[in-house]
Amino acid sequence: MGDVAGTKKFSKGRILIYTFLTLASLFSLFPFYWMFVMATRPSSAYNSIPPTITPGNLLVENFQKVLGAIDFFQAMINTVILCTSVTIIVLIISSLAGFAFAKFKFPGKNALFVSILLTMVIPPQLGLIPQYYLISKAGLLDTLQGVAILFFLNPLGIFLMRQYVSNSVPDELIEAAKLDGCSNFRIYRSIVLPIILPAFATLGIIVFTAVWGEFLWQFTILRDPEMYTIQVALATLSNTFNIDFGMILSGVFWATVPLLIIFLLFNKLFISSITDGAVK
Repeated sequence: MGDVAGTKKFSKGRILIYTFLTLASLFSLFPFYWMFVMATRPSSAYNSIPPTITPGNLLVENFQKVLGAIDFFQAMINTVILCTSVTIIVLIISSLAGFAFAKFKFPGKNALFVSILLTMVIPPQLGLIPQYYLISKAGLLDTLQGVAILFFLNPLGIFLMRQYVSNSVPDELIEAAKLDGCSNFRIYRSIVLPIILPAFATLGIIVFTAVWGEFLWQFTILRDPEMYTIQVALATLSNTFNIDFGMILSGVFWATVPLLIIFLLFNKLFISSITDGAVK
């Protein structure tokens, strides 16, 4: 009775889809599970044959080695501060720029938008030397501000916000607000912002995880151990003569946990933005 007319609750097609999705989920989760297993094992288990797939009892001991080698919690605090500040600023800049590109007409709008998008095809390594020079001249070496400033302008974020505002915010609603005497910023704050919150969650997760996992620029700018982010700090755990895989993967495992928490917290909004985009 509860099934939709003409459909079967356990049709062959649905069973195949659920089976495929289950296997795909297990396949994508396996690297994280294997990392957890290695974090609970001695370093020798890394190259064992057959591979070790069951957890051991060295999770605490391996993590204590990490704490003895690096200032793990300070690096985590630095990373959270960096990622949070960059995410907030990117969301503000991208949503304002996306709103302007989607709903306003001004000279050179299309050319400017295309120019911003073209920066996405430039490999970041090409700009490393001039960017380092500018940050050095600005006196921002060994600071989180020097690391963060490079991420503020996000072409992907501007593109996503422009598309979402174009599809989700009716022009008639904007015109009605203008007739009521609302300023452009009031329209953005009171009308546009509540509508694009699901897109905020999507872009926020993308930016937060991208900055969290970025290594090259952070490694280039940061030299003071007190300012290390978690990626730079974890890189110091390995050396040429002795690599403790259990210790390294223990640090990587605990450094990955906050990303899972962030995704779980904003999971509903993330899915909502995808489904809204698919419907529209």
